[in-house]
Amino acid sequence: MIVICGPTATGKTALGVALAKALDGEVVGADSMQVYRGMDIGTAKPTPEEMDGVPHHMIDVADPEEDFSVARYVDLALPVVEDILRRGKRPLVVGGTGLYIDNLLAGRRFAAFSGQRRRELEARCQAEGLAALYAELGRVDPRRQSELHPNDEKRILRALEVYYETGRTMSDFHAETQTRPPRFRAARIGLTFSRREDLWARIDARVDDMMARGLAGEVRALLDRGVPQEATSMQAIGYKELAAALRGGGDLAAAAEEVKLRSRQYAKRQLSWFRRHGDTHWIAWEKHPDLSLGLHSSTAFLSQLGI
Repeated sequence: MIVICGPTATGKTALGVALAKALDGEVVGADSMQVYRGMDIGTAKPTPEEMDGVPHHMIDVADPEEDFSVARYVDLALPVVEDILRRGKRPLVVGGTGLYIDNLLAGRRFAAFSGQRRRELEARCQAEGLAALYAELGRVDPRRQSELHPNDEKRILRALEVYYETGRTMSDFHAETQTRPPRFRAARIGLTFSRREDLWARIDARVDDMMARGLAGEVRALLDRGVPQEATSMQAIGYKELAAALRGGGDLAAAAEEVKLRSRQYAKRQLSWFRRHGDTHWIAWEKHPDLSLGLHSSTAFLSQLGI
């Protein structure tokens, strides 16, 4: 498989389409928020014009009320990848959610839980407080606890859920899967900018464009349809900040500035995640993405690998 990754606003969609056309491929999205229907502007979801006839998968596969997870992503994406390969096409995994990409390449499957234990843990969290459950995680899985922030409710509850459902810690599962070879071989192409300031400017311009195209209206429509504030979809950058402003009668311009800040912080985390893979072929743009340069650099890299 070919992976095109990197921080937000670096031109992954355009390069993915261009390479798919050159290599008779199809795109498998790897964005944790583009999976949601009705969340188009704020997730920079590719339009039909941007797709340019190239099949795109793993986009619009869930409703915003649903609690989508990496486990569900892999369950849905694996058969898609296998079908693309079976038809003699090339899968191109394109996106900025490193957790989704890594688990898909590994072919990692997750146990299906009933949800009962999670509901019990959520009730306990309300009654006892998150700090108590964080301390409990430290007793049953200290390694996983050390990896999590004390306020990371979702992952703390997930780690406890795994332990109480299976009798094994999440750290044990992680250690076990890391010893297995990945299910798929991948050529990784990473996109970034030579100067951090140019990436920040690109992100800021994208947020301005999203606001001009009606991001506030998109968020309002989600609120009007009753999507819960605590839904995973509403924690997405852009949606969370604007939803708070719309609910509280706040300043949308100030909310947009916060979106820019959160997006820049997220881009730093994305870069840290993707740079862990030393075999990634990085393309660093100057000022703006240059598709012809990116296509030339990518095809040269892939040619060296025999692709």
